[in-house]
Amino acid sequence: MQASKFRTFTVENTALVLVDHQVGTIGWAGELANQDEQEQLKMWTRVMARFAKSAGMPVVLTSSMETQAQGPLLPDFKEILPTEYEARIQRTGVINAWDDPEFVAAVRATGKKNILMGGLTTDVCLVPPALSAQADGFNVVALFDISAACTKTAAQNSRDLLQSAGIEIMTVTPMITSMLGNYTNPVSGGFFAAFEKEGVYGAFAKGNLR
Repeated sequence: MQASKFRTFTVENTALVLVDHQVGTIGWAGELANQDEQEQLKMWTRVMARFAKSAGMPVVLTSSMETQAQGPLLPDFKEILPTEYEARIQRTGVINAWDDPEFVAAVRATGKKNILMGGLTTDVCLVPPALSAQADGFNVVALFDISAACTKTAAQNSRDLLQSAGIEIMTVTPMITSMLGNYTNPVSGGFFAAFEKEGVYGAFAKGNLR
């Protein structure tokens, strides 16, 4: 049996890439049933961002046409990732982020071949750069709880496209714990702190998460 690719990802060899998590694009994620599910997505995005920052993982942010309907990046990034926010790649029309030379240069500059990627929307902002990055020799894992598609049909199609290309799909909690390997890992504190800060335990207790 072939080993799962995600199990080779560690905090030392992995970068986090977040594509178009903007105040407008989250409203285009029709897969999300309601405001509560939008808030869940933002919660997991903040958890992943906080953990990556605390663990010293490089993070690349990109946005699309911030002055148009897509709007600016979620304001959370200004607080959690201030340096990365200022360095974000602001695309001015390029749809597949991997077609933007500045974005590709920023990803390459991390020095990591393993990429955790999420995008809003999944079908337009995540699938194309994930497939393109893989074609360029990167190992990509798609995080689906920090991504959401325009429709439920598009969500399933996105899943099928990624999996048929060999790109594994994960969610934040098992991905982070896999990278930790052991709760005595020195960076585990950032994981638990992110959960506490974002109210994840209360969300678990409430139940019915997407």
